[in-house]
Amino acid sequence: MSLIGERKADFSDIYAQPDPRAYVSTLDRFEYQIPQRATPIFREVIGAARPGRVLDVCCSYGINSALLKSAQDPREVLTRYTDPSAARLTPAELAESDRRDLTDDLDIVGLDISEPAISYAREAGLLTDGWAEDLETTDPSPELTKGIADTGLIISTGGVGYVGRNTFARLLDGIDRPEELWLAIFVLRVFDYSDMVELLADHGLVTERLPETFQQRRFADAEEQRAAVHDVELHGLDPAGKEAAGWYHTHCYLTRPRNAPRPNVLR
Repeated sequence: MSLIGERKADFSDIYAQPDPRAYVSTLDRFEYQIPQRATPIFREVIGAARPGRVLDVCCSYGINSALLKSAQDPREVLTRYTDPSAARLTPAELAESDRRDLTDDLDIVGLDISEPAISYAREAGLLTDGWAEDLETTDPSPELTKGIADTGLIISTGGVGYVGRNTFARLLDGIDRPEELWLAIFVLRVFDYSDMVELLADHGLVTERLPETFQQRRFADAEEQRAAVHDVELHGLDPAGKEAAGWYHTHCYLTRPRNAPRPNVLR
């Protein structure tokens, strides 16, 4: 039986703030780093897929978009939120600072259940558009369905586990050409992704997993670590040097149309 659902640290409060400062500063304590590690993979997949629109699932404050749209080193982009000078800014002033830093016109939209996070990301220009909806339990609104119709790539860093097959099935139903869709999804090793692979295969899509793993963050406490080690072993994976060493690790799953060439990152 899986344990992680009961023992995983609850950070829900940091998603209810009017800007990303609490989100970044709280997760910094645990060396949260999966968005920065994912950025080079996302850029390579964007180059291969050339999507008209990118949808970030569980996008929070548009962090992945901030990294993708900035010319700075991904390790430096988020330091603006923890810099002492940022404490003096209003959320609107911080959003304007974010907007001035954008150097790429990628069309990225977002889905998250947090209305404050979505609102900030839209105001800061990190997202072209975004929707605060729970597709695990309800069908998408007409606005969301219209907004994702021409999506060519779905990305996510750690959203699977909070959302799953229900959300992705509803998204696929709303996309005009799901058989041409690409996905780059980072999934904690404590979660099983096989049902998602099956769902995507039903739409004619091919999924492969990158051979390496990617650190996400340090565990919040010993109980969270014990649950993660238990669940990783439950899936037949070895936690040595990864979860047993104190870190959540993710797999990256890349999905592409059946006739599309494999991106270089898989070669």
